[in-house]
Amino acid sequence: MNQMEKHQQFDIDRLRRKVTQGSGGDATSAPEDNGSINALARQVANHLSEENYSPAIIIGQMRLFEFLCLLALGLGTLYFFYGAQTANLWVDLSIVVLASGATVLMMQMADCYHVPALRAPLRSVLRIWGSFLVAMVASALALFLAGDHALSLRNWLIAWFALGSAVLLTERVLFGFRIRRWARNGVMERRAVIVGGGQPAKDLIRALEMQPDNDIRICGIFDDRGTARSPTVVAGYPKLGTFAELVEFARLARIDMLIIALPLSAEERILHLLRKLWVLPLDIRLAAHSNSLRFRPRAYSHVGAVPMLDIMDKPIRDWDSVAKRVFDITFSLLALAVFWPVMIATAVAIKATSKGPVFFIQERHGFNNEIIRVLKFRSMYTEMSDPTARQAVTKNDPRVTPVGRFLRKSSIDELPQFFNVLQGSLSLVGPRPHAVLAQTRERKYSEIVEGYFARHRVKPGVTGWAQINGLRGEVDTDEKIKLRTAYDLYYIENWSLFLDLKILFLTPFRLLNTENAY
Repeated sequence: MNQMEKHQQFDIDRLRRKVTQGSGGDATSAPEDNGSINALARQVANHLSEENYSPAIIIGQMRLFEFLCLLALGLGTLYFFYGAQTANLWVDLSIVVLASGATVLMMQMADCYHVPALRAPLRSVLRIWGSFLVAMVASALALFLAGDHALSLRNWLIAWFALGSAVLLTERVLFGFRIRRWARNGVMERRAVIVGGGQPAKDLIRALEMQPDNDIRICGIFDDRGTARSPTVVAGYPKLGTFAELVEFARLARIDMLIIALPLSAEERILHLLRKLWVLPLDIRLAAHSNSLRFRPRAYSHVGAVPMLDIMDKPIRDWDSVAKRVFDITFSLLALAVFWPVMIATAVAIKATSKGPVFFIQERHGFNNEIIRVLKFRSMYTEMSDPTARQAVTKNDPRVTPVGRFLRKSSIDELPQFFNVLQGSLSLVGPRPHAVLAQTRERKYSEIVEGYFARHRVKPGVTGWAQINGLRGEVDTDEKIKLRTAYDLYYIENWSLFLDLKILFLTPFRLLNTENAY
């Protein structure tokens, strides 16, 4: 690369830093104020409102299914031939488990779990059987090294291989029919929107359409430019609106990916776009197929042979989301088992000391900026309650009941939110959900913090990184909401199950500090 190319090279990390840099500053616009989308865009969005299946999740489930099938066949054939009379039963059982796992691993290495291979299973039959055969040979060698009875088990190994090969072929053919049907019906696909029109968008669409077994579904084009520079239809796809309308469309249509079709030289325009779009929980890619500059390999992803520069990734995706959901359900059930006497006593105390219902339901912002209904124990007098939370609770607030004051300081009023976690609208750990109309000194949070809605790229939580760092209670200054948002964004960018476990463990200890809890 010569000196000019080094100077011109598009620095992805620098662009990411520029986009997130302003998250603590004053906002120039709020994503919720972008306005409604036009009739055509809304019609397309409604058509795409159903969730699609993630290829990564489906492929993972298939790996598990094939492992269990091979394991069951191995155990079944072993019992059929020898019952429980083999010389080294535990060694043989271990070999069944290891051989089944090794087969799946070999098929993974042989690209048998890529979407093109799943759609056309007959093309990969030799690779599937070859992977199974290698695992069988390795099993026979392991048996030989474990003792001298490997030859006596050859009938079992041959039967297992023959039966397993037939089952794998049958299962792959049936699954191939299923996956092709899902592809036709739009169930298993990555929904993408092209950002930017004109000739660059046309070139990108043509390049994507030329890729065999392409799982990208282009849902439309968004561009701010007029029809002279950006036609209303590009390569057969309609222009659905402006960049301002794209945020709302992407939320309604459950878009998976935004592909920016702009030249790399337009860095300022790309940066302006990203500051609007990074609040969305999806992948943002920059098309690089028509650029001659070379980039660092780790920055690339590909759709077929079409290179993309990875600008932003969807947080907590695929199997990470499954692991987090299992974490949520497990610890929520455990918490309910521990705290149910406290919850019953709380309900009795509320009912006995003030009129009105035991529970209070409030609308708050959830994942992807959707409105969720959060459950709490009622801590205010019914006639003075504020479902909108427009007026924050302050110290010695007359609206709060004596029992409610204790509940709020101890956070016992939040315990019913474990039911929200089980229902799926909340996570145990995440950015705390704020009320829809929450504000500081007559200004909404989104008007104070640029990128405020980026905290909604993951599910909100019962507890969070900001809370265990002392940021709880009244938000009466701009700096407080800026700081909370900064902590929330740090959590999203650095999420791990270990971090969730750390936050969950520290929460009871940090709740002892009730200085700002009113």
